[in-house]
Amino acid sequence: MKCNRINQQGIADQLALSRTTVSRCFTNHPGINPETRSRVFKLAASLGYTYQEGKTGKKSERRALSRFGILICTDPESYADQDFENPGALLLSGVSEFAQLEKAQLDVHFVTPDEFSLQCPSYMEIDALQDREWDGVLLVYPFPEEVILGLQKLFPVVSLVQQFVKSPLDCVDVNHHRGIEMVMDHLVELGHEKIGFLTTGYDLSAKWAQHRYTAFLGESARLQLPGNLDHVLDPFSASRLSVDEINQFAIDHTHKGVTAWVCAADHQGYQLYRYLTQQGFSIPNEVSITGFDGITPPEWAPPLTTLKIPYHEIGLTAGKRLHDLVKKRFEVPQVISIDCMFQKGKTTQKI
Repeated sequence: MKCNRINQQGIADQLALSRTTVSRCFTNHPGINPETRSRVFKLAASLGYTYQEGKTGKKSERRALSRFGILICTDPESYADQDFENPGALLLSGVSEFAQLEKAQLDVHFVTPDEFSLQCPSYMEIDALQDREWDGVLLVYPFPEEVILGLQKLFPVVSLVQQFVKSPLDCVDVNHHRGIEMVMDHLVELGHEKIGFLTTGYDLSAKWAQHRYTAFLGESARLQLPGNLDHVLDPFSASRLSVDEINQFAIDHTHKGVTAWVCAADHQGYQLYRYLTQQGFSIPNEVSITGFDGITPPEWAPPLTTLKIPYHEIGLTAGKRLHDLVKKRFEVPQVISIDCMFQKGKTTQKI
């Protein structure tokens, strides 16, 4: 919710930064690193603060910088959750570097996931959106199709995750299939044959989970592991299950002989690690676990064997793509897929 009493000094105090540092983040001073700028943008968005350029000088001088909106489709409380590192915040680091390079102004706003049109409150209260003051928009996390279509009528739009939409949409995403291919090859080299796939319940607009699920099925076929299909919890079924039911699924199939679990995301892998160890399993001596994201592990868990997503590069590339669209609005839409990196952790070993 927007709060007009929030100012740069308040942001500086909360982040233990100087007022000058915060100001330089909003004006893209070259001496500010992208990580610091990302932290400032994240807190400013959660507080409803939007930087306003000075009102002095000629209009052409005041409007010298491009201005882009970043819409984050989640509630600020979930975004600020400290249990696991937040991929959305990591994306902002790359976007902020793009803003510095192009001397662009960024307006970061949270919008409510269950609002399905631009006429809903969290969109209506964004003045720059209503007044069409942005040159383009970047989308973080899945959005309702009606919202995306509405934004495309007003601005060039680039998504930082692939969305479910009928019309073409520019997107920068990770190569999900290549990532699953690498972890499956790793597990097979270690001698695993009964490999399960696990995801937790998401709204079905979480297309990334579906990409990783279908990649798992394809790689199981390539590696001639057809029995794996009996140990799969797909995103569609998971969306109807509670966390306890999902954990019980993992326990049941581990007892049935699964020796390795491919989890659709790192936070799922760490949650599975915690649950299995609480049930007396030794990781990785009895069962291996892999993730997908490359986030910093929590204090209570060893680092997962995972796929490290280059979030910074994705954010930077999305910013550059949006900048190109502003210059050539009706160019053919592109889906840009950036490769991830295999990262050996301490949760897999030979059987």
